[in-house]
Amino acid sequence: MRRRVRVLVAALSALPLALAVAPSAHAADPTGMTSGFYVDPDSSAKKWVAANSGDGRAPAVNASLANTPMARWFGSWSGTIGTAAGAYVGAADYHDKLPVMVAYNIYHRDYCGGHSGGGASSPSAYASWIAQFAGGIAGRPAVVVLEPDSLADYGCMNQTQIRERQGMISGALAEFGRQAPNTWVYLDAGNPGWVSAATMAQRLHEAGLPRAHGFSLNISNYYTTAQNTAYGNAVNGELAARYGYTKPFVVDTSRNGNGSNGEWCNAAGRRIGTPTQLGGGAEMLLWIKAPGESDGNCGVGTGSTAGQFLPEVAYKMIYGY
Repeated sequence: MRRRVRVLVAALSALPLALAVAPSAHAADPTGMTSGFYVDPDSSAKKWVAANSGDGRAPAVNASLANTPMARWFGSWSGTIGTAAGAYVGAADYHDKLPVMVAYNIYHRDYCGGHSGGGASSPSAYASWIAQFAGGIAGRPAVVVLEPDSLADYGCMNQTQIRERQGMISGALAEFGRQAPNTWVYLDAGNPGWVSAATMAQRLHEAGLPRAHGFSLNISNYYTTAQNTAYGNAVNGELAARYGYTKPFVVDTSRNGNGSNGEWCNAAGRRIGTPTQLGGGAEMLLWIKAPGESDGNCGVGTGSTAGQFLPEVAYKMIYGY
């Protein structure tokens, strides 16, 4: 594996100069240990193109989606998680590329939303699962987004359940700190239309944000990069005022090219956004939600299940209609 030294000038300049950035929970910079982002060879778009090469939509899906670096999501469907995570980062490492991974298996996952319900069978089962996830990555470079929606999805939960969830997140961060020293972990902070910046700053801090590298925004949603940058800076303003530190943030731009129309579940008329890259108003712009994958049985994905690849939705998202 080759090693390169690079400086995240764009990322640092995206943060407000008045705020002091807290040091990362990990000293290593995985973006400087790799030569760009990893393209998942088994993404849903790649699989669909390979199986439907004669389809008239295949060239556009191949050119605009299948070869763009995006996150691989891991959950109960991944099988033995340590093996699955290790194989994925190992393949990326072999090519000197940086993998983006999503841990999505928390107990009572999507408890209030429901479309992606499931997850580990208990807090202890989750603790074991996430420990194996971190162990599979080990010392290889990676980016991990930890449990999308888990801190914004408090609306129907009582205080006991909230504290339980905070404990699971904090425990996960401890495992990454112990086992995966070259991984940047981002706690998910929802999106600009969900909870206030002040509320999110408190939730992030109480879940262990000081031990994470940063926080993530807009996963599986449609808000513009500018809206997310303003929200991320507002969260950092609250963190600085209350707790004396700030953190870098990343934005999911996979489906925000046309912005939000107020709907979150398979909204019509959306468009892919800026491909995965460093900087762009945040530390990184990432494709975390795979364009064309359903949010559940809703909107233009009526009749589908969460995660199912919908070629017509993907095709329309390329052109924004």
